[in-house]
Amino acid sequence: MTAASSAPSVSEAALADALQTAAKRCGRLSDEQVRSLRRRRRSAIAAVATAPVAIALLFVGAGSFVGKPTAAPVSTRMFATRAGERTTVTLADGSTVSLNGATRLRIVYADRQRRAELLAGQAFFDVQHDVSRPFVVRAGASETRVLGTAFDLDLTRTQVALAVYRGAVGFDPVGTPRGVVVRAGYRSAVRGGVAAAPTRFDPVLPDWRKGWIDTAGMRLDDLVEILDRQGGVRIARPAEPLASTTVFGRFRTDHPDRLLNAIGSGFGFTVIQRQGTLTLETAH
Repeated sequence: MTAASSAPSVSEAALADALQTAAKRCGRLSDEQVRSLRRRRRSAIAAVATAPVAIALLFVGAGSFVGKPTAAPVSTRMFATRAGERTTVTLADGSTVSLNGATRLRIVYADRQRRAELLAGQAFFDVQHDVSRPFVVRAGASETRVLGTAFDLDLTRTQVALAVYRGAVGFDPVGTPRGVVVRAGYRSAVRGGVAAAPTRFDPVLPDWRKGWIDTAGMRLDDLVEILDRQGGVRIARPAEPLASTTVFGRFRTDHPDRLLNAIGSGFGFTVIQRQGTLTLETAH
């Protein structure tokens, strides 16, 4: 604006005086000379008028570079345990996750999201409340959405089992809008793309973190997979129809061979150890 106000103003009257003076000194100007003087006047006015616009654009352009927002930082961490190994980790927001044996977990934190993916095994989540950043866990064919709560997820070949210890959890099969809300003291499982209706359990009783398991109608092959996380002797996955046999009851997990022998006496199979691996065989 300063550049425009300090420039001399060329008026029609001034132009007329200039023409008269030129006529006295040089004689009458031709029509072409008059038109040339008028073009020069218009060019001078246009140059002065556009100068502040160019300056303004320069500062706007500079501001777009100086104030350009940067992408929010994304933090990705991987956690893993071997069979027979357990650990508890503290996340950036103060949430904690306890990992069972043979478990793999990916955590991704950004400005507006907290995401985790249970790639294998079992994990107990104690999530700090943050209404602006829901905590979402992907496990197999399920997605769990929470704000702040405590819950357990167990991923096996055939299902994703959820048990809620505090608060409430949205538990959805991936790719479908129909899930369930599971509250404290209830559990559910996603099998074949369907979330089971929540059923009660006692969250006060010890769980896998204290060496116990509540099978609650679990398939035998899922139980074998969970016991195999304890390390030591390996357990081979049973074949059908034994694999789909359902098992009920609470058991200790520190001696898998004893547990399987006890279950086998009721279901008609025996436990054979061959080259460091336990195999379940149907009695003939």
